[in-house]
Amino acid sequence: MENKGQYISTTEAAKRLHVTGRRVTGLCNEGKLEGAVRNGRNWKIPTQALQNYMLREGISPYEVEHEQEAELLPCAVGNTSYIEISSECYYVDKTLLIRDLIDDHNMVTLFTRPRRFGKTLAINMLKTFFEKTEADTSRYFTGKKIWQCGEKYRSQQGAYPVITLTFKDVKFQNWAESIEAIRLVMKDEYKRHSELKQSAALEPDAKDYMARLEKGELSDVELSRALLNLTGMLSKHYQSRVVILIDEYDTPIQQGYAKGFYQEAISFMRNFLSGGLKDNTELAFGVLTGILRISKENLFSGLNNPMVNTVLDRKYSEYFGFTEEEVKAMAKYYHREEAMDEIRNWYDGYRFGNTEIYNPWSVTNYFASGCQARPYWANTSDNEIIREMLTQLTPETAQELTAVMQGAAIPSSLDLEVIYPRMPDGSDTIFSFLLLAGYLTPATVPEETEIGTFAELRLPNSEVRRIYNTEILSWIKTGSNSGVIAEIEKAVYLNDGERLQRAIRNYMLTTISSFDGAAEGFYHGMVLGLVASLSSKFLIRSNREAGEGRFDLSLEPKDQKLPGIIMEFKAVPASEKASLADLAEEALSQIEDKAYFTDMKDRGVSEIVKYGIAFAGKRVEVKTA
Repeated sequence: MENKGQYISTTEAAKRLHVTGRRVTGLCNEGKLEGAVRNGRNWKIPTQALQNYMLREGISPYEVEHEQEAELLPCAVGNTSYIEISSECYYVDKTLLIRDLIDDHNMVTLFTRPRRFGKTLAINMLKTFFEKTEADTSRYFTGKKIWQCGEKYRSQQGAYPVITLTFKDVKFQNWAESIEAIRLVMKDEYKRHSELKQSAALEPDAKDYMARLEKGELSDVELSRALLNLTGMLSKHYQSRVVILIDEYDTPIQQGYAKGFYQEAISFMRNFLSGGLKDNTELAFGVLTGILRISKENLFSGLNNPMVNTVLDRKYSEYFGFTEEEVKAMAKYYHREEAMDEIRNWYDGYRFGNTEIYNPWSVTNYFASGCQARPYWANTSDNEIIREMLTQLTPETAQELTAVMQGAAIPSSLDLEVIYPRMPDGSDTIFSFLLLAGYLTPATVPEETEIGTFAELRLPNSEVRRIYNTEILSWIKTGSNSGVIAEIEKAVYLNDGERLQRAIRNYMLTTISSFDGAAEGFYHGMVLGLVASLSSKFLIRSNREAGEGRFDLSLEPKDQKLPGIIMEFKAVPASEKASLADLAEEALSQIEDKAYFTDMKDRGVSEIVKYGIAFAGKRVEVKTA
C-alpha cells in the first residue's frame, strides 16, 4: 500500500508552484516531475519530485503539509548569496525591487538602512539578475514575482556587465591600511572580470593599468580612478553600458572619523565614487547601500545625482526587512502561527516610510534557532560613531534617552544630512543617528515643515530595549569601566554614600579629561547616564518640578520595597576643591529646604534617600541622609 503522505494532487502542486493545474499536467506529460502517475484525469505527484523541480527552477515553496516537516527548507542565517538562498532555503521574495529600479530610471540610488536589514542580499540579488554571464541565471527568477511582471523586465535579465564592490571589511586603525584594503577590493573585482585581460577591444594602456593594479603599483590618485576605468573597460569589451553595485559604501568614512583619518577617507571616496557614478556615459545605473546618508556637502559634493532613500521614505519601504504578511507566511510555513504575538513583540515595531517592518536578521534567527526569543541583533557590528556621540551627552539628551528606555516617545528634529565633524553638536544629530542605525523608529508620521523634519521617536520592540541595556547604555556608562558602574549601582541599592563617592571618583579618574567638568550640567549628564541601567527598577526623572523648586535627579522605585532616591548636584572649578564638603552639605540641605521629596511621598514612597553631590574637576564629595 502506498504512503499517502508521499504524493500530492495536481491542484496542490499548482498552488505550491503558483501556476495553473493545466501547467502542472503539462510538466507531468513532459516528464519533468519524475515518478508522477496518472490518476484518472489528474496526476499523483511524488512530493520529493516536486521539491527537486522547485530547487532546479529556483522556486521557493510557500506552503508545505505538516506531514512533511522533515522536508522544510532551512531558514538561512548569515548567507548573502541570492542563488543559494532562493534555490536551497526559505526565501522571502524581494525581487520587485528590480521592477521599481527599472521603472524609476534613476542614474544612482542610495539606500540607507540599519545593519542586518537585507542590504547585502539585495545587492547580490541585483547582481544575479542583471549580470551578463555564460551560465543562464534566469532560472533563479522564473518562479519569483519579478518574472510575472512581463517581458519589459525579463529582457533585462543577464543584459549588463556588472561591477560589484563591498567595503564592509574596510575597518582599520589608519589610512595606510584602509587604502590598502580598498586596493585589494578593487583588485579582486578586476580579477573577477578576467575576460578583460585577453580582450581585443582594450588599448595597451588599459591592460597596463590592470597589470599595475594587480602588482600593487598604482598611486592613490591612480587608484581613485579604478571604478571609472573598470567601467570603461567593461563597456568597450561588451559594447554595453555597465551596472555598478556598491555595498556599505560608508564604512571607510565612518572608520576614518572614528580613527582620525576622516579627511583622507572623504577625499579619496569622493573622487573614487564621482569618477564612476557622475556624468559617466558608460553607466547604465548604480545602486549604493549603507547605514548613513553622507551629506552632499562633503562626500557627494562631486556627485550630485544620487536619489537617496532612507527609513523615512515611503518608496521601496517594503524591500528591506520583513513585512507583517511575510512574517505570517514564514510562521505558517514553519507551523508556528501561534508564535506571531511573541515574534511581533520582540522583532516588529519598525516603521519604514508607511510600512510596518520586522527585523529580518532576528526573525530569521528566531526560526533557525527553534523559535527561541532572544536579542539576536545585539553585537552584530560595532558602531563607534554612535558610541562617541553617546559619551558626550548633555543632561537633557540623557534624560530623553532614559525616557525612551522607559517606553516614552520623544519629539525630535531630524537631521539626515550627515556631516561627520558636526555630529556631536546636539541631540538632533544623536537621535537622527539612532534612527538611521535602527535603535529608534518613528512613533508618528514625520512632519515636514519649513524649518525641517520632525517626528516622535520610540524604541521599536523588546529586542532593542534589551540591546539598550547591553549596548547603548554600556557606551553611555562605561567605556572600559564596567566594574566601576557595578559599584555605582551597588552603592545606590545599598544606600551607601561612601561607596557611591568612591565609585564616581574612580569613574572620573579613568574617563574624563582634566579639562572637563567646568559646569554642573556636565556632571549632571554623566551621573544620569551612569544610573540609566537602573531604569528597570526605577522611574528616572531629571530637572522636574517638585515641592518648592526643581530637583536635579530622582529615582522613584517601581517596587515599593525599594527606597526612593533624590540627588542634587553642585559644581565648582577644580581650583576650589577645598569647598566640596560644604557644597555637598548645601546640596543636601537644598533637598530638605525645597521639599523635593513631596511628590514621591504623595505617590506612596515611604523611604527616600537623599544625596548631595559636589564636583570639582575630577574630585567628588557625597553627603547622604
